[in-house]
Amino acid sequence: MRYFIYLSYDGTAYHGWQVQPNAVSVQQKMNECLSKLLRGKCSDVTGAGRTDAGVHAHMMVAHFDTEEQLDGTWLTDKLNRILPQDIAVSKVVRVLDDAHARFDAKARTYHYWIYTRKDPFNRQYATRITFPLDFQRMNEAARYLTQVSDFTSFSKLHTDVKTNICKVTHAEWTRVGDDLWQFEITADRFLRNMVRAVVGTLIEVGRGRLSIDDFKHVVAQKDRCAAGDSMPGNALSLVDIKYEEEIFLD
Repeated sequence: MRYFIYLSYDGTAYHGWQVQPNAVSVQQKMNECLSKLLRGKCSDVTGAGRTDAGVHAHMMVAHFDTEEQLDGTWLTDKLNRILPQDIAVSKVVRVLDDAHARFDAKARTYHYWIYTRKDPFNRQYATRITFPLDFQRMNEAARYLTQVSDFTSFSKLHTDVKTNICKVTHAEWTRVGDDLWQFEITADRFLRNMVRAVVGTLIEVGRGRLSIDDFKHVVAQKDRCAAGDSMPGNALSLVDIKYEEEIFLD
């Protein structure tokens, strides 16, 4: 039987989601705690995607298999008792036996946060920008992302994916405070480092170093070296994942 685990985590202390040979990851902690509770009678968890070192998740989904029928409420409570304080499970639900946390995801949404005035309470989860930005121009460039499909220019080099084609359905900067801005981007899939590279390139537009036509040319070049710098991971968070309702049995 297959179950989905919905969880959230502060990624500060972890080397990303995926198990690493010489570093602590969120997936590792989930595997350890789940195996302990179910006495090893379960598979390792498979996540809906990877988050890089220091990146957070307000919502991550992972699946695992077990031969025993489980009480999702019981398992949620037990996991939260033994998981570290920076990882929390919100629910465990039964799904179709062939449902897949990664491949069945229809849409994912990320938020990236920047702030413009020194603030000790924003520094852990947002990136400080010390120069003026034209957010109107940045939004004009961001909207162009919904018109293209090849995101090679924003992908980490030498990854194991077979295609760099993604469908972005929403990309927008929104002011949420006097000096705090949120970038929201939704797509059917994301490439490694894609959001941070997109943000870094949009910031080059906002500070006047790239025109809108320059930004379009960056996309067309399909060359990571043509795009802007990758922004720090601490300001990025996976916030939503969508699935078809038909895969849920609970």
